[in-house]
Amino acid sequence: MVVYINEIFKYVGQEVTLRGWIYNKRSSGKIQFPELRDGTGIIQCVAVKNKVSEEVWEKIDRSAQETSVIVTGIVNKHPKYDDIYELEITNYEIVGESKDYPITPKEHGVDFLMENRHLWLRSKRQTAILRVRHRIIKAIRDFFDNKGFTLVDAPILTPNACEGTSTLFETKYFDLGKAYLSQSGQLYAEAAAMALGKVYTFGPTFRAEKSKTRRHLTEFWMVEPEVAFADLNDNMDLAEEFLEYIVQTVLKDCKKELETIGRDTSKLEKVKRPFPRISYDEAVKILNQNNINFEYGNDFGGTDETVISSQFDRPVMVHRYPAAVKAFYMKRDPQDPTKALAVDVLAPEGYGEIIGGSQREDDYDILLERLREHNLSEDFFKWYLDLRKYGSVPHSGFGLGVERTVAWICGLEHVRETIPFARMIYRIYP
Repeated sequence: MVVYINEIFKYVGQEVTLRGWIYNKRSSGKIQFPELRDGTGIIQCVAVKNKVSEEVWEKIDRSAQETSVIVTGIVNKHPKYDDIYELEITNYEIVGESKDYPITPKEHGVDFLMENRHLWLRSKRQTAILRVRHRIIKAIRDFFDNKGFTLVDAPILTPNACEGTSTLFETKYFDLGKAYLSQSGQLYAEAAAMALGKVYTFGPTFRAEKSKTRRHLTEFWMVEPEVAFADLNDNMDLAEEFLEYIVQTVLKDCKKELETIGRDTSKLEKVKRPFPRISYDEAVKILNQNNINFEYGNDFGGTDETVISSQFDRPVMVHRYPAAVKAFYMKRDPQDPTKALAVDVLAPEGYGEIIGGSQREDDYDILLERLREHNLSEDFFKWYLDLRKYGSVPHSGFGLGVERTVAWICGLEHVRETIPFARMIYRIYP
């Protein structure tokens, strides 16, 4: 009977077959202890020389790290520890040899590991991170699906930018001119929200800015909900509930993975509503009180975000930014037209912005004026203007970057470990 390691507890006392790779191996005289991984877990196998054939013993003996094997044996429970099981080997077959595997238990530099990312993924820490990523993505989908949102797939190739073309990847699109890799699905989500009420887009997005920080990738995944008849406060309520759900779900379902990564989960346990909400002006006061040289009217940089968020033990929502530093589509505050009805959610522990959102401008004439102010083509945005022409309503939405969220929840130093194959300005291999 072929089984997976994560289900091994069901088969104590029975003979089963496992298929996987040699994770590690040690021996003690007439006993060999190959550790087997199969993608669902790792188990120690035991081979006693006088209980297996010479052929089996020799195959185990020459099985190097990452040799693929099929192992049959009796499942035994550890006499002292719960959830620890061993496989007493009765038969052993080598499927694929592995010689001179480059990633050994010794320390390797980051450049070497990234160059061998296709193999680095097999390590215990990296598989744990990818499982957490998987659970975060499932939590994202579950949250919106359970709240009656409809998933809408936005195009990746677009004829224009959301916020100007300076940070976009450009390509030729047949005889129609230039096309760009999408930096956001938001504009299309707005159109869909006018049809379906509550929607979200979820897919890869691309930014061509030449950033080398630990928070930036050139290709990353983003989820973007958009809600008709929602104002900025509704938007903040949704973002708050959303983040709490993601974090608490991962804490419940990924205890082993977070332990493997070495995450201090006590800090994540505090991520519960309500989140502090402060205005841009209040955030600037925090910077001034902490002797940060910040020019009022600018957007916050990484250091600024870290200082602001360090004042709180959970995500902080910063709202009403200067309109001049925000995108053309953000509605201005009727109480203070110099401010945009925007919100950024800053994660604690120095992980920066993980959500950026706003109430959208719903007035046709004002939006047309904003396009002209930003020197954006009215022809390209005609369809977007139409949304304000035919039954416009107040509406709001935000975007959450998956990789930054994974980095924060896992407590990772760099965002490059949050995605199977990171794309950065200096790396496109493997």
